[in-house]
Amino acid sequence: MAAERQLVERVASGVAWSIAEKVGSALLQAVVSIVVANRIMPMDMGIMAVLTFFTTLAQVVVDSGFSQTLIRKASPTQADYKAVFRFNIISSLTLYALLTAIAPMVARYYDWPLLAQVAPVLFLLLPLNAMCVIQNTIMVREFRFAQLSTITFLSSTISGIIAIVMALTGFGIWSLVGQRVSMMAAKALLLWWRSSWRPNNGERAGTLRDMAPYSLRLMTTDLITALYNNVAQLFIGKIYSGSVLGYFNQAQKLKDMPVNATMQSIQSVTFPALAKIGDDEKKFADSYRKVVMVTAYVMFPMMAGLIATAEEIYTLLLKPDWHPAIPYFRILCAIGFFYPIAIVAYNILKVKSNGGIILRLEIIKRVIMTIILCLTIPHSVAAVAWGLVAAAAIEMSLNIVAAKKYNATGIVSLIIAILPTTLVTAAMYLAVYAAGVYANDWSIFWRLMAMILVGVVTYVSLSWITRMEAFCEVRNIVSKFLSRKK
Repeated sequence: MAAERQLVERVASGVAWSIAEKVGSALLQAVVSIVVANRIMPMDMGIMAVLTFFTTLAQVVVDSGFSQTLIRKASPTQADYKAVFRFNIISSLTLYALLTAIAPMVARYYDWPLLAQVAPVLFLLLPLNAMCVIQNTIMVREFRFAQLSTITFLSSTISGIIAIVMALTGFGIWSLVGQRVSMMAAKALLLWWRSSWRPNNGERAGTLRDMAPYSLRLMTTDLITALYNNVAQLFIGKIYSGSVLGYFNQAQKLKDMPVNATMQSIQSVTFPALAKIGDDEKKFADSYRKVVMVTAYVMFPMMAGLIATAEEIYTLLLKPDWHPAIPYFRILCAIGFFYPIAIVAYNILKVKSNGGIILRLEIIKRVIMTIILCLTIPHSVAAVAWGLVAAAAIEMSLNIVAAKKYNATGIVSLIIAILPTTLVTAAMYLAVYAAGVYANDWSIFWRLMAMILVGVVTYVSLSWITRMEAFCEVRNIVSKFLSRKK
């Protein structure tokens, strides 16, 4: 029982630290994004969206699922770490050379000459990331989330300052490039400074071969996911225009800030935690249900609030050049109701399965996604956004059904767990909408403040009055974290 309680406390502390960092980093990134967006054009964002497609796929290949395998493995050796490190470095340098070589062809395809100039600098993300994957993995295994959170926040701060200075001094798209590259460079330096691991030990033959079956299944799955999550941008940029792609990408970025911040926090902590209790079926099932419940409790009101206040946020924070992105932003925020729960169920599959079912599921989901893209891309960009929402809902459903095979939590139990949150979120949305109508003649700033205040008060009050289990869980996590700090 003592070991069990210690694990729960470490998970709670890890989630709290990670969420604190993610929230802080998200707020910082929001400020940076707003300052930079008001100094660049939508076309610049379109160019970055296309290049991000290539860097995202390449980073999946560089990792190849080995970091997740090391987290899952009971006792990885120094030889395991060194073998993965060597693979990361070699693959990152190879892909950097390949992507830099094809960048001029991509630039000619889109008729965006600037893309060829930006690509060699932005693609430095690959070797910089490869340099620190092992250090990050070891810290995750050891639940050193306070250190990881501090490192990530410091990296975000450094890169944010660089991006703002570059934007204000007229560097345009290069401020975006400088932000991303400097953030990864700072993170790599800080991880090497705070980690004692160095690639200076022996390596037995066949180390990667032992890990390859599971790792490569994860890589294939993640590669397919990354491809389909970003492939629409390639077509939007070609069929419509770079500016329209910029609107779509900006909407995605603003939507992703709260979604990714929260989900990375929960996923980075719950995956190693669930891996440690995988043999205790009852505890595992109960933990899965609670993680889904807490995730929904945090994400649902956040996304509903963003949908309700989208026009006020864009009008207050961004110049009119970006206002055509508002409809896309509202639609894409609906993904936040499905994607986080899909990720939690996906973690169950990563912990419990041998990876085969994950790959089969991804093939099914991507066939469905291909059909959706073929139907929506020729129609309109708004149709593409709705298609992504439908794909997220389908992914959540498939992951939950598949996860049922590996734990005792039924689908009905999950529905019951998140139903109170769904109802309270709906009530909150109506209250926020009504506040916006009532304050229609107010200034944008005070109308937005009123809508946020009404939303928070409504959600928390209804949660407290109804004694929602999710509310009690979140309150307990926060209380434990604060008591430990004292």
